Amino acid sequence: MLHTSTKIGFHSCTRAVRVGSRVRSKFLPQMNILIRNYQVMVIGVKLTNIRVSFDNRDSFSFPTTLAVAFMLATAKMTNDTVCEEQRDEIPKDESDSPVDMESLPIYTSVQVTENNGQDGKPIWMSYGGVVYDVTNFISNHPGGSEMILKAAGSAIEPFWHVYRQHFASDLPLRLMERMAVGQLAEDDQDVIDEQMAEREDDPFEKEPERDNDHFIIHSDTPMNAECPDNVLSSNYITPGSLFYIRHHHQVPFLSEDEMEKYELEIDLSAYGRGVLKLSLEDLKKMRKVEVTSTLQCSGNRRSGYNKFQKTSGTAWGQGAISTAKWGGVRLIDVMKLAGLDDAIDAAEKGGMQHVRFYGLDGMEASIGIEKALNPYGDCLICYEMNGEPLPREHGSPLRMIVPGYVAVRNVKWLNKIELAKTEAEGPWQRGLNYKTLPPSVTDAKEIKIEDMPSMIEGSVFSGITKIKRSVATESAKPGDKILMKVSGWAWAGGGRNIVRVDVTSDEGKNWTTASVKEGSDQRFGRAWAWVFWECEVNCTIQDDGYAYLASKALDSAFNVQPESCEHTWNVRGLGNNSWYRVSTKLVQDA
Repeated sequence: MLHTSTKIGFHSCTRAVRVGSRVRSKFLPQMNILIRNYQVMVIGVKLTNIRVSFDNRDSFSFPTTLAVAFMLATAKMTNDTVCEEQRDEIPKDESDSPVDMESLPIYTSVQVTENNGQDGKPIWMSYGGVVYDVTNFISNHPGGSEMILKAAGSAIEPFWHVYRQHFASDLPLRLMERMAVGQLAEDDQDVIDEQMAEREDDPFEKEPERDNDHFIIHSDTPMNAECPDNVLSSNYITPGSLFYIRHHHQVPFLSEDEMEKYELEIDLSAYGRGVLKLSLEDLKKMRKVEVTSTLQCSGNRRSGYNKFQKTSGTAWGQGAISTAKWGGVRLIDVMKLAGLDDAIDAAEKGGMQHVRFYGLDGMEASIGIEKALNPYGDCLICYEMNGEPLPREHGSPLRMIVPGYVAVRNVKWLNKIELAKTEAEGPWQRGLNYKTLPPSVTDAKEIKIEDMPSMIEGSVFSGITKIKRSVATESAKPGDKILMKVSGWAWAGGGRNIVRVDVTSDEGKNWTTASVKEGSDQRFGRAWAWVFWECEVNCTIQDDGYAYLASKALDSAFNVQPESCEHTWNVRGLGNNSWYRVSTKLVQDA
């Protein structure tokens, strides 16, 4: 293991794979190199000094402590450069002190396999030449304990080959550093390296074609990308090319033959009504309904939480939200066709409390029968987006649209619907993934996860997307008041209408009420889509040359955004709906 200066050539790594995959040198068992979007990310762990060079390019040398990350542009800088406020920050922690890997014992793969959690033994795994004891981390794994246990007593390289979200940030390696218990024997690591080098499969080789210039990209395998602030509110109906992307795995690929034979299964067997299968053509023969609905990732604005304490998950800004006009068939109509004549009887007498949705990517989620079969709930089995066939990126051939609910309940690539007495299984419904823990809880072992509800309805949110001077001024200085035109968006879950948006330029001492424009005419209680708003605000230029603004929205239940997310912080970084704050520089540096 190296603790001195190390040089890595772009073409001289021990293992070199094509763009989009991980490049790894067996001589650097704690380093990952990610190549994507004409950029190179190096994530190192506990190496005293790393030197990176590229053929015919300059070399760079930098110190590393725990999971240092940097981005080096090897081609033109594009719009996917992440803003400072959206980058993961490495929190200062006593556990970040370097671990002397040379002092740790050496274990063989056989010894790792023996520690698989069976018969009271600990749960060990290896990665990159290091052995980790993950026993106490199992319940905190964001992907669910069932998923991580698949790698118990083995190397995790094959799993991370598929679940590449582990390479999107420094967080996995940073967490693992604390669990290191030994080194893996070099010969055993060589075998793993050779096995990985011989693999020719690429789970992401059939991803949809994308124009990435429009997005802020957080990871590309799987793709997670948000719409930049400056175009977020440019269109009330978000064009497909700007609609944010949130994937847990690779996008399912269906051949032409599979598309022709595609069927949706509606399973009412738990209620004694059997199973019905419908083709796409069967669904398109039914009455078509269109619903305009906003989808927002539960982790939107997670980056705001990270300023107080590190969370787990993609560090979204405000752009993981979009709106589309969805076309398809009402869920209630399909359930009636399958034999569910009386939803109230099914719920009250039959104990059928949930409707489960299954996707081709392995996603399972569910909603309560009260929403699913409410004629005014507007739940759709969707095959169109903005008047065009549903694209693969957003769920083709079918997806669920559950208006007013967090986006994870709007299951993509839908292939089965099931009436059930209990909610869906899996990490996205019952696991830690979408559960908001108390601010004081950082270890899921401290609570009973199964007793906590998953996120269902969205709260109330707003954002500022555009700021400009109402009147042009040649010069300005600190202390001056300048009239600014401010605009943005607001949305509330559950169909609750936005009744007011307020904007402040002095930390809430004074507020200006905005004019709500597009979306203000939605039906009461069925306001599934966002609204756009604008106002003019007098701003005082502060000593640093900036003006500071914040927005908050009020919905029809008189829920209002809290001033800060410090007291709503949760380890998964879900549901940040605090005032949206932004600054704009009005005095240029001399």
